[in-house]
Amino acid sequence: MGIAKEFKEFAIKGNMVDMAVGIIIGAAFGKIVASLVSNIIMPPLGMVVGGVNFADLSIVLGNSLADGKPVVLGYGAFLQSLFDFLIVAIAIFTVVKAINTLKKKAPPPDEAPIISSTDQLLIEIRDTLKRK
Repeated sequence: MGIAKEFKEFAIKGNMVDMAVGIIIGAAFGKIVASLVSNIIMPPLGMVVGGVNFADLSIVLGNSLADGKPVVLGYGAFLQSLFDFLIVAIAIFTVVKAINTLKKKAPPPDEAPIISSTDQLLIEIRDTLKRK
C-alpha cells in the first residue's frame, strides 16, 4: 500500500475529523476563557487585593549588560495564565462529568436477544410439552 493511499485512509477516518473539530472548538473556547479571566474575574480580584492589576505585576532583576535595559520577571502574566488554565480545567471537568452522567442514565436499547436455532427448537419443544 502506498504512503499516499495509507495517509488518505488515515485522514478520512471519523476519529481524525472529530479530533480536528475538537481542536478548533477548544481553541475558540480558550479565547473565551482568557477573556473571561482577564476582563471579568481579574479586575474584581485585583480590586479586592488593593487595586492591583495582576498582568502588571513584575520584579526587576537588574539591568542587562548588553543594552542596559531592565531584566523583568513578569510573574503577573504567569498568574493570569494560571487562572486561565484552572478555569479551563474546571470547565472541561464539568462538561466531561455531565456527559458521563448522561451516558449512565441513558436507558438500554430495547432489543430482543438473539436466539440460536437450537435454542429456538428447544423452546418450541418445551412449549409443546407444556400444552399437553
